[in-house]
Amino acid sequence: MAVSSENLRFILGLKLRTLRQERGASLKDVAERSGLSISYLSEIEKGKKYPKPDKIIDLANALGVAYDDLVSMSVTDELDPIKEVFSSTFIQEFPFEVFGLEPQDVFALVSDRPSRAGALIRTFLEIGRTYDMQVEHFLFAALRSYQQLHGNYFEELEEMAQDYRRQKEWGAGTSIPHEALYAVLVDEYDYSVDLNTLPDHPELSGFRSVYVDGASPTLLLNGDLMDIQRAFIYAREIGYCLMDVDERARTSSWLKVESYEQVLNNFRASYFAGALLIDRDPLLEHLRRIFSQPRWDGDALRECMARFDATPEMFYYRLTEVVPHFFGLDDIFFMRFHHDAGSSDFQLTKLLNMSQVPVPHGIGLREHYCRRWPAMRLLERLSDEQHNGATSREPTAPPRIRAQRSHYLNDEAEFFVLSSARPLALQPTTNSCVSLGFLINDDFKRHVQFWNDDSIPRLDVNLTCERCPLSPAQCEDRVAPPTLHEAERSQQRRENALAELTASIRDA
Repeated sequence: MAVSSENLRFILGLKLRTLRQERGASLKDVAERSGLSISYLSEIEKGKKYPKPDKIIDLANALGVAYDDLVSMSVTDELDPIKEVFSSTFIQEFPFEVFGLEPQDVFALVSDRPSRAGALIRTFLEIGRTYDMQVEHFLFAALRSYQQLHGNYFEELEEMAQDYRRQKEWGAGTSIPHEALYAVLVDEYDYSVDLNTLPDHPELSGFRSVYVDGASPTLLLNGDLMDIQRAFIYAREIGYCLMDVDERARTSSWLKVESYEQVLNNFRASYFAGALLIDRDPLLEHLRRIFSQPRWDGDALRECMARFDATPEMFYYRLTEVVPHFFGLDDIFFMRFHHDAGSSDFQLTKLLNMSQVPVPHGIGLREHYCRRWPAMRLLERLSDEQHNGATSREPTAPPRIRAQRSHYLNDEAEFFVLSSARPLALQPTTNSCVSLGFLINDDFKRHVQFWNDDSIPRLDVNLTCERCPLSPAQCEDRVAPPTLHEAERSQQRRENALAELTASIRDA
């Protein structure tokens, strides 16, 4: 266990509380024997204060133990689980402040029953190790919780983006050329931008950008990117500069996560970039017009994306920021899938679920995602068209768009799902599809006039084939047998049979 002042406080507090309770003594009793105040003794037991040596001697005498027993890092078997918990990387790195907590608060929650509470938390840590969950998984989960707590809308970042647009005299709603953003980085922040190194590097060619700090920062940018992708990366760098933070991501996609501050700052800089490039108020005007139409019009959505010169991913994710706040449609989810053309493998690479319904997520590593999701349909269709030469593999081609009403059998909830698919810029044999789902409730029906358009397909869906009750006759898209569903039914039958047998014997 790393010996830090925080660890010393925690261990001493645990020992004092345990010894006092073993002796049946109250705080008042120990305070009177040691000459310390009750409030100060309480702070020590909570791990918030570490007394001077003479005070520790007084406490040792009051409890009838040796001084060395109190100050050493060794603990009894009962306290060992809690010691292990507070020495874990998880506790040391988890951003408790996101939830208005400090490690001391967690300590206070578990110190009443240290062996039981420690065993409980240790169980969660063991589950994490069993499923190969690293600290970064917890950090990203904490970020998603942070987003959900704020409805994924951050007024200060919106204002910062609007103020910067006005400062640079970029008109409201106008597209900002990547050349203009490049000039800001080079002229105002003394950046050097290298477009040639990454595409030719065998190990790093898949990165969109790499940041190298220094008095004059260097941004290695993949020259094969689309113009709008360059603009987003430049805008994100400007966001970092405006926020003036040290903890930041060095690569466009995560290679190594070092701290929660790094994760949070990357999110905030990316949020600023999206808000700068897709201007909020003009976007809301377009959305109101689209939502007010009595019939679904995929071309109108595609034109709106083109109006803001945005990729489907940028555009859909921007909607998760403004739609809940300004339209009150809080139950939404965002997903991104990657698919190697011609393969049967679909990878869920990004998820933000702000609804109360368990939507597709990384469950069951060997399970098969439901092929009735609009994302799967689009990706399979795009792959077939590419194979037949019917469509281009260029990422600049107009994206495929599909709308669908998905009725989730697992929760009896229905979502209106918009999906858009296109090839990836740096991986032409891989296609990407982003989906935005809205729970169809009274608020959605009030704001979106085309919600019940009979031209929009409505399908029963589930999380995975293995969990789905639909028979092959009911679902021709099934790619795996319903093993988990059948196991659950079998378990329920056994439980019912046991209950009936038990009841019959009692009655007899």
